[in-house]
Amino acid sequence: MTHTKAPEASLSETDASDHVDREILKAVAGIQYGSVEVLIHDSRVVQIEAREKIRFNEGPKKRA
Repeated sequence: MTHTKAPEASLSETDASDHVDREILKAVAGIQYGSVEVLIHDSRVVQIEAREKIRFNEGPKKRA
């Protein structure tokens, strides 16, 4: 499962920075296994991508 979020452009610079910080933390908190990728262009965050992995702890069952 991949979620992509582009930060809003109409916020003041401080508000935008706080918004980006919150979105990154929300992406990290929202997945149990996976990764969060932050894309940066011209020293600005332009995209946050969260990839969630689903893990199955139980191995394959052996037939008797």
